Amino acid sequence: MNEEVLAVIGSGGMGRAVARRMGSGRRVLLADLDENALESAAESLRSDGHDVTARGVDVSSHESVAELARAAAELGPVTRLAHTAGLSPAQSSAEPILRVNLLGAALVLEAFESVIAPGGSAVVVSSMAGHMETSLDEQQEQALASTPAEELLRLPCAAPEVVTEPGRAYGLAKRANQLRVQRASVSWGGRGARVNSISPGVISTPMVQQELDSEQRGAVRAMLDASAAGRLGTSEDVAAAADFLLGPQASFVTGTDLLVDGGVVAAVRSGLLNGSDPG
Repeated sequence: MNEEVLAVIGSGGMGRAVARRMGSGRRVLLADLDENALESAAESLRSDGHDVTARGVDVSSHESVAELARAAAELGPVTRLAHTAGLSPAQSSAEPILRVNLLGAALVLEAFESVIAPGGSAVVVSSMAGHMETSLDEQQEQALASTPAEELLRLPCAAPEVVTEPGRAYGLAKRANQLRVQRASVSWGGRGARVNSISPGVISTPMVQQELDSEQRGAVRAMLDASAAGRLGTSEDVAAAADFLLGPQASFVTGTDLLVDGGVVAAVRSGLLNGSDPG
């Protein structure tokens, strides 16, 4: 039972890519709410020789996330955690986005802080949309960073009855992810562990394909055309960033956010792209 554990929350393209890249020699705990997608991803990884335990989780439930953290610790020392679960504006209305992307990430950070092994590390997948969120003032950002997870959706700036537009909910949640990771890095550091966030841009996943098939496709195409990379990102691009942040090469990196967006945010900030919804 001394084998290291890699916990991956979210069995979509990014979660599978992280598990495949980092799972060798570790026990992989793969978790998701969608049982069919979870079992399919787990079987695919097992067929490649990975040691995978699949477990259902509802990231918007304190009890469910706490049970997942306990299950991870029972498998062995939890040295790596990747939280990739999320909903996009094309997939859902505002309230589920707030519950999954905002509350869910906060619950995961709180629950896994108590089980992460000394020397361990975690990444939370945020989004470049968090870098484009400009409507929050300093007091609101402080509240999003520091409010206990189960009270987050009662904040005036994050309450589902106030934040009703999906794109607004998404950007707010992703900015909160970045802020909470920054704050959590202090308490995680007390355990000898690190935590960072990754902000992907337009990544070729089923989620983004939905965006490309939605009313947002024009904005997505404009972002790709204006970016330095000029292409869709891949789940493997995100997994490579996670591998770096979770590994020993990044032992001096914690509490920060790594943009993996092909240069979209740089294009926006340089004035080459204006008025696009980051999705």
